[in-house]
Amino acid sequence: MKLSSLKQGRDGRLVVVSRDLTRATDAFFIVPTLQQALDEWERYAPRLQDLAEQLEHGSVPSIRFHEHDCASPLPRAYQWADGSAYVNHVELVRKARGAEMPASFWTDPLMYQGGSDAFLGPRDPIPAMDEAQGIDFEAEVAVVTGDVPMGASHEEAAEAIRLVMLVNDVSLRNLIPAELAKGFGFFQSKPSSAFSPIAVTPDELGDAWKDGKIHLPLLSSLNEQPFGKPNAGIDMTFDFPTLIAHAAKTRPLGAGTIVGSGTVSNRDADGSPGRPIEKGGVGYSCIAEQRTVETILTGAPRTPFLRVGDKIRIEMKNRDGHSLFGAIEQIVTAPGEAP
Repeated sequence: MKLSSLKQGRDGRLVVVSRDLTRATDAFFIVPTLQQALDEWERYAPRLQDLAEQLEHGSVPSIRFHEHDCASPLPRAYQWADGSAYVNHVELVRKARGAEMPASFWTDPLMYQGGSDAFLGPRDPIPAMDEAQGIDFEAEVAVVTGDVPMGASHEEAAEAIRLVMLVNDVSLRNLIPAELAKGFGFFQSKPSSAFSPIAVTPDELGDAWKDGKIHLPLLSSLNEQPFGKPNAGIDMTFDFPTLIAHAAKTRPLGAGTIVGSGTVSNRDADGSPGRPIEKGGVGYSCIAEQRTVETILTGAPRTPFLRVGDKIRIEMKNRDGHSLFGAIEQIVTAPGEAP
């Protein structure tokens, strides 16, 4: 089934969305918010699934579904933990700044705990305090979990995956080096993230969901020009159950925890850094990676970070070309400025 939260209050109003993303029906008489559904998933999921089937058959009242009416599926969450499962991305970024990558990065996932009290909606603007901060998008995949026990096994972590969605993990690249140099991790360099209008249960993905990964291209565009189309199932060193088990190693995870994949990144077939789409490659899922490749190849980056007025779009389509999660579509604006 496909679930969405329309903008209403702090936690949104839960609706079930049709498979073609054209219609929705209220779920309030079952459970009013997605967080409440996740808290008692075994109780509510079968009833929501029944409602989804009734929506497909046209046997329940429905409204036209508009993605611009949506908050992120969880407008706020108890936890947002973002991994870095595509180690190719990490290796490239570190290489560009002359930092050696420890061998352990290939066996022990990187993860940071992001702010989760105020996510952006999928069509909300990205507020830019200062373009000089190096505003970047990061196109990622994320899963939402049920309760996960401390010390969960890979199998327990896999069984805890409830939903899958897309992420724009906004980053302020020029603030990152100074923050990391303090040895205490990201904070100001990681402002509010945005998630896709729709979160889907893994069964909706069919055979594209396999081995704890989604095997489809993640599409991003910048100012309506194709920027990236790497396959999220390729070069993913750590699958989602591994990331979840890593997060739960010393603590339990509460229902509604969001775990991100990190920036989706593919190498070229010959093992070299990825190429831009216009040069026959699959492109990149963030500007920093393109700048990194430019630095490696030419000695200096050429592509600027985001500026006020720039527009980013992130989407994933099934093999028939239909949107699975709706689209994250955001414009960079000055604070208080309408998009």
